[in-house]
Amino acid sequence: MAILHHGATLTPAKVDLVEGWIGAQRWYAAKGRVPRLTRLFSWRLEDPEGQVGIETLILSDDASTPPVTYQVPLTYRSAPLPGAAHALVGTIEHSVLGTRYVYDAPHDPVYAAQLFALATGQAAAASARVSDAVEDAVRGTGTDRGLLVHSSTVLSGEQSNTSIIAMARDAEGLDHPVITKVFRALAAGENPDVVLQGALARAGSTRVPASLGAVTGSWPSPDGTSCTGDLAFAQEFLPGAQDAWREALVAASQGRDFTRPARELGAATAEVHALLATQLAREAADESRIQHSVLEMRGRLRDALAAVPQLHAYAPAIDATFRAAAEASWPDFQRIHGDFHLGQVLDVPDRGWVLLDFEGEPLRPLAERNRSDQPLRDVAGMLRSFDYAGGSVEQQNRGVSARAWVAATQDAFLDGYTRAAGSDPRHTGPLLTAFIIDKALYEVVYEARNRPAWVPIPLAAIDRLLARAADSKED
Repeated sequence: MAILHHGATLTPAKVDLVEGWIGAQRWYAAKGRVPRLTRLFSWRLEDPEGQVGIETLILSDDASTPPVTYQVPLTYRSAPLPGAAHALVGTIEHSVLGTRYVYDAPHDPVYAAQLFALATGQAAAASARVSDAVEDAVRGTGTDRGLLVHSSTVLSGEQSNTSIIAMARDAEGLDHPVITKVFRALAAGENPDVVLQGALARAGSTRVPASLGAVTGSWPSPDGTSCTGDLAFAQEFLPGAQDAWREALVAASQGRDFTRPARELGAATAEVHALLATQLAREAADESRIQHSVLEMRGRLRDALAAVPQLHAYAPAIDATFRAAAEASWPDFQRIHGDFHLGQVLDVPDRGWVLLDFEGEPLRPLAERNRSDQPLRDVAGMLRSFDYAGGSVEQQNRGVSARAWVAATQDAFLDGYTRAAGSDPRHTGPLLTAFIIDKALYEVVYEARNRPAWVPIPLAAIDRLLARAADSKED
């Protein structure tokens, strides 16, 4: 265990150093605001060589309303870490140890190895307050399989978390690719990525990566109450797999048939839904749950109307669709993926489609993401994703239409889902239309805030959906 130098002075203080760095990180929520951080809790990991200090800070940021709690793991080194200048948070002058180079820990191989060891039950967390003491508030949940991480890198491009890709060697000397996801924004409660993937993996599903372990912890909230939640999640990594978005986008741009993969993806989706329904609790679709879901849809409509005034022409028809959905027959609520689109699926050789990232929409509160929901939400999300692939081709090639490709691919996905599920989402009356419009409204708001030139893609989809619904009524 490392010796803690109580009474040593640090210049600048750790929180002050992080405060000057955190605002530029992709996962920082209060973009454009000045961070105002308060330290809630910290814990450590031990470097077996005794050279690198490893500490995780749990920080509250008052720049957001309500405040957001962040997990910021740091490593402290006496010399620069080669090749890690991009991950340098800054330097601190320690009155006993001298200059300490402070790094965003996921980029440090020592942290990557020790975090994986903690998650898989091979190491214990250490106290940040008492030398040579275990931190009981933080623990790993995995069973020791003898896998030791020996090389690592950070996955680029993530928006809300930080994932460490690593090679882990077993007792026979064989290497296994693994990934450890560090959750950056924390909240009390279980992370659905851990819960759902873990449940599917324990049930023997090959439609998700194998779970290897997780890190859970308890920390004080800003108001002094105790919070408990997931801090990290370790699982199998699938190198060489192509994500479905890239495959679909290439097919759409070439006008190449994608119905077979779409049909297989529909069947895989239904398979996962059926397994989740047996492994985790379901809830009856009573009147209060139905009305609450429709109220949420109307809330997203209000947000979209404020963001894109062109939507006002469609508002009466959208509201009528939501009213009809409220009066329809709803199946039971159950756990679902929650943010299902082509980018969340991998095409794995000799294994087929594998679903990833069961966290749900990252901007929704954790409590909402942990609720049961309608499988039609996932179905609608994938149908919208196929439309986005076609819309992206049309956006970049004026005058080119991908409508036939989109329609054929969507129908194939629904055919595959129907065959595996035993029921056809197209026979749910206005429910499927309502969920598709609801997803399109979410997209309208996102595009208006981030890519205004892309607003026509979801806007055109809403126009087509409402026109189709009006035609079916006339028939």
